[in-house]
Amino acid sequence: MEVWIILEGEKVGPFHDFEIRRRISNGELAATTPAWHEGLSAWKSLVEIPIFTREFERVSPQDEISPLEAASPSSAPSATPPPLPIEPVFLRRFWARWLDLSLYEGVWWIGMWAAGQDIAAAITNPWVMFFRFVPWFALEAVLIQRFATTPGKWLLGLRVLNQDGSHLDLATSTRRSMRVLFSGIGFGFSYLAAFCQILSLVVSKRLGTTLWDAAGNHQVTAVPPTPAKLVAVVLGYSVAIALLLAVQLPDLVDQQIKMNPETKQSLEKYRTWGLPRSK
Repeated sequence: MEVWIILEGEKVGPFHDFEIRRRISNGELAATTPAWHEGLSAWKSLVEIPIFTREFERVSPQDEISPLEAASPSSAPSATPPPLPIEPVFLRRFWARWLDLSLYEGVWWIGMWAAGQDIAAAITNPWVMFFRFVPWFALEAVLIQRFATTPGKWLLGLRVLNQDGSHLDLATSTRRSMRVLFSGIGFGFSYLAAFCQILSLVVSKRLGTTLWDAAGNHQVTAVPPTPAKLVAVVLGYSVAIALLLAVQLPDLVDQQIKMNPETKQSLEKYRTWGLPRSK
């Protein structure tokens, strides 16, 4: 559950309920602190919200603000509740993430082919496959810091910002990107990637945001994408798939023929669909 509070007359949040409980137990929030979460018709004191009531049993009386302070204009809640918390838009974020990765990977493999690398050896090299996305996340950190978005996020109306609406600095953006690389997509490596994606979804549903944004206290804002941008998303995925097949298809066909020689006649024609190999 996400909660908004008022501190020194300013509306701040949203915070996850476990963060509010932690701050109560540390004596950082008083029982009279105005708070609101979706479902409440008006602001209430934290102590009046059932999930926080018991937390104040551990807080000593001197930690609470006086009734005079609670009634002062600077701490009085506004007449209306804050805007609803931003929708997590997990599905849109998933497609934006993999559009970026797919386009990057297509360009990366084209670069490998243009450099005369052995594509078959690269595909079967676990170190190459494990670290191939590292350059993208270094670039992503710069894009988030500078523009608050990436090509995939921009097409789907997403921006990554601090809670106050400012851009992330480069160090913060880099830490966020590394968290995504490690825990979000598992380096894009085989079954590890699938496991990390499922785990990230479960954790995100519980927290109301992704683990890497919760750790950095970031927000992802979303606006509806235009029809033209949705068309561009489809085209982007099509281009990415075409690039990958152009580079990898001949070697994938060769591998399949080696494992099943009887398929050679039916698969041989597909080798010509890819980019030619140097002799």
